[in-house]
Amino acid sequence: MVTVMSGSKMSLLLAVVLVLSVLPGVTTQAGPEMDPYKILGVTRSASQAEIKKVYKRLAKEWHPDKNKNPGAEDMFIKITKSYEILSSEEKRANYDRYGQTDDTQPYGSSRYGPRHDSFYFDESFFNFPFNSKNHRDFADSKYTLHFNQYVNNVVPDSYKRPYLIKITSDWCFSCIHIEPVWKEVVQEMESLGVGVGVVDVGYERRLANHLGAHRTPSILGVINGKVTFFHYAVAKEHLRQFVEDLLPQRLVERVTDQNELQFLNSWHEHNKPHVLLFDQVPVVPLLYKLTAFAYKDYLQFGYVDQGLSETANLQKQFNINTYAPTMLVIKENTDKPADIIQAKGMKKQIIDEFMSNNKFLLAPRLVSQRLFDELCPVKQFHRRRKFCVLLITHDEESFSFGNQAFLLFASTNAKEVVRFAYVYQQLQQPLCEILMQSKDSAQSLPQVVILERRNAAGKALFKPVTTWNGSEEDKQCLVEELERLQKDPSILVHDAMLPELNNEFASMFVIRWIYTSYDYLSEVIDDILHNNWREMMPLLSLIFSALFILFGTVVIQAFSDSSEDKQTKPKTKDGTQAENGSPGIGASSRPPKKNFVEVTELTDITYVSNLVKLRPGHMNIVLVLTDASKNILLSKFAKEVYSFTGSLTLHFSFLNIDKHSEWINTLMEYAHDAMQTDTDEDDGGNHKVDYTGYVLALNGHKKYICLFKPIYTGEDHDNKSSEDEGGTSGGRPRSSSRDDHLPRKSNRSRSISTLQIHHKLDRLGLWMERLMEGTLPRFYIPAWPGLDKITPCK
Repeated sequence: MVTVMSGSKMSLLLAVVLVLSVLPGVTTQAGPEMDPYKILGVTRSASQAEIKKVYKRLAKEWHPDKNKNPGAEDMFIKITKSYEILSSEEKRANYDRYGQTDDTQPYGSSRYGPRHDSFYFDESFFNFPFNSKNHRDFADSKYTLHFNQYVNNVVPDSYKRPYLIKITSDWCFSCIHIEPVWKEVVQEMESLGVGVGVVDVGYERRLANHLGAHRTPSILGVINGKVTFFHYAVAKEHLRQFVEDLLPQRLVERVTDQNELQFLNSWHEHNKPHVLLFDQVPVVPLLYKLTAFAYKDYLQFGYVDQGLSETANLQKQFNINTYAPTMLVIKENTDKPADIIQAKGMKKQIIDEFMSNNKFLLAPRLVSQRLFDELCPVKQFHRRRKFCVLLITHDEESFSFGNQAFLLFASTNAKEVVRFAYVYQQLQQPLCEILMQSKDSAQSLPQVVILERRNAAGKALFKPVTTWNGSEEDKQCLVEELERLQKDPSILVHDAMLPELNNEFASMFVIRWIYTSYDYLSEVIDDILHNNWREMMPLLSLIFSALFILFGTVVIQAFSDSSEDKQTKPKTKDGTQAENGSPGIGASSRPPKKNFVEVTELTDITYVSNLVKLRPGHMNIVLVLTDASKNILLSKFAKEVYSFTGSLTLHFSFLNIDKHSEWINTLMEYAHDAMQTDTDEDDGGNHKVDYTGYVLALNGHKKYICLFKPIYTGEDHDNKSSEDEGGTSGGRPRSSSRDDHLPRKSNRSRSISTLQIHHKLDRLGLWMERLMEGTLPRFYIPAWPGLDKITPCK
């Protein structure tokens, strides 16, 4: 019973499939024809520019990779087919007259666009039109690429011609849809010299991954080893334009009467013959561009549009026939072409033969090892040996006559086995030193050498012929030597190992790096603009992971720094100290980062950076000293403030009052409240104040100072009098000193010897603690005085 039911279901399934295979044809024939003008939304009088503009906008809007609408694929195919009809004048005229396209079937609403014979079950029910292993299309058998073939053959050959490669797979419906266009394009491109390849993902997954092709169908181009993907609708015009866009931009130069001399006379600079194509079409033919790319290392190409009035004199000069395209090769003689061909339908084989016969100048300059290998090949057989006549000369103007005479002599050469060339001694010094006849003063004179290369390792036989100045005697001597050489090649008596030539046209490393970077960035931008999100996910995941790690590291570091800063802020009730820019009580709790104290001198050079433009919240602790007390006070100052060097908001400096006494006097006048006690006790207020040992805490942003005055503690190791001790330490307790920081006035008449200099900073550490707490009185000033006035030393 089960077997019977299974057979019935299978029969029903086959019947349904047969009916469905017939319905598309019936529907297409019965359904109304679709109007390409309505699909694109243009009028019947629309120009090609308008149609192209509308097509680009609609194709971008309805592309299945960007538009997730279920009907986007059908609409995109309709748009592509409509543009294919309207962009071709012949198909457009056919549609306007008969309402049909070039296809045998009317333009219907099939899911995969126009119907082709290979798309339907035309032989038997089981003869599927897909690319199976036993039933492959012509491209799969003739153009199939394998990984090793691509790496060893296609990539090196892509430096001479571009390649057009299709990525396909078995059971690919879209691959079947583009097959007719692909066949037509392949036939045309192959005749022009473009390489063609097909990669089956099912059998060459490694090559597909290497090319970066992750979906089928895909079309890509390869040129100079670089892969470029085709991202537009598969139409013949688009693929042709894609191949043309692969080529470098400045392969062919447009030549007119204005730039004719500049173009033709550049043979000496480029060391190449020049090719001119005369044709009546305004656009450079693709075949000519492909030829220019294939021979770019040997020839310089130009194009003359015969339809322009600016080229009339050029056509008259070379007597050009306007009825057929004409191609000229011009070498050293710019007035007369070295070779010419003229034909209405120039084939690639004819052009290749024409270019191969004219790859070199009559006497080219040896500028690279590659040119040397081709111009003077290694001897292979006795009948195929080549002799090179080499002129070793200089580039100076005084040698131009001899160089021109050598060129004229080379132009009269009719022997196939002899090639002429010249080399500049200063540019190819290693080669010239071996071939020169002697090492004396005569080496500065031009010299002619005949040589024959024996193997690829550099071995060569040669014979110096004569010094060369272009005279008739020199020419006659060279003619006799060539006649002797033809009879007896053994006259080349010298042998040597020739070094490799320098590449004089090699670009600098920086330029090559810039070009490589530009190509890489262009490839990345192209991938970002055209690849779908599924293909971009690995790259985007890598980028966002790197950014997340970098951002997370910065955030963690920032929070760790801010937490440390919070620990250094004073814990006050009202928070007024933080608002006023106080360094904070916890700033001194940070351990010192160095085992020394960095103290800089406050001068007119460091004045602005260390004080005037000091960052908010930062303070500069300045020690006032003289030349005599400098060493003692700096040593004591460093010991007292060392425990505070861990703070990031404190800077330490010293000021020499022997140089800047006017500045300290002006500053103290601004802070007159700090000096009020001193001036009151001073006799008549005329006695000069000694600021040695004073310490100033300067806040450059808030414009205030905190003042420390020297205090003698009585710890006198030199046994000073008890009266002095009591006068300085016993009159006022420490707590009083910490409250108002106004120490007792010592006798101004006492000399420095009675008040030891190294005891002036005994209580600086306590003062620094109060400074960090923010409890010291502040004396605000209107502006910082200038430090540009220097007091000369007395």
